[in-house]
Amino acid sequence: MLGWRKLVCGVMIVIVPGSLVAQGTDRALLHSDGGTWLNGNPAPESSAIFPDALIQTPKDHSARLDADGSTVTVQPDTIVQFEGDELVLDHGGLQLNTARQMRVRVNCITIIPVTAEWTQYDVSDVDGKVKVVAYKNDVKIHSKNGVARKAKQGEWSDTIVREGEQATRDERCGALIKPADGIDANGAILNSLSAKMAGVVLVGVLACLGLCHGDDPISPAKP
Repeated sequence: MLGWRKLVCGVMIVIVPGSLVAQGTDRALLHSDGGTWLNGNPAPESSAIFPDALIQTPKDHSARLDADGSTVTVQPDTIVQFEGDELVLDHGGLQLNTARQMRVRVNCITIIPVTAEWTQYDVSDVDGKVKVVAYKNDVKIHSKNGVARKAKQGEWSDTIVREGEQATRDERCGALIKPADGIDANGAILNSLSAKMAGVVLVGVLACLGLCHGDDPISPAKP
């Protein structure tokens, strides 16, 4: 009996400190399968992290975060900052399983679980497009400018992504992704590269017409 008690106590000594580190929204455990960087240094296989911790995974490796009530898979080629109950995604992808409404922020877009029940969702930020997929329960996209058609500049809007659905937003303040956005993402077509090139060509043509005619009047009519 005494030997059994010693064995149990030894196991508790090993297990309890790690579990305590993972408890609370201001800390988590980072598990790396190799190649992951933590705050600019190679990450060990397991490490306790705290707010402002910066995690970077290479293209061929992933990592996992275990926090109180949440598990997050950090996909390959991802940069993310841990902020307790919020993850700030610079680029890449995250897979979240959370019962504590852990949210993800990308610039002015924040993705928030609607319920405190177990919620499973993915967030990716690739090539300026933020994609949200809700697998279990609903999530809310809280963003500024352009999510709702009637939203005025500077206003915030909420969009619900239902379980089994997905939504895509422009990372620049959450505008809906539309085909027209590729023509002029900022709403000013004259500022586009193609418009500028067309302007240069037009100026060149007019200059050539003026030089090539020499002293002859452009109009065939004589003065």
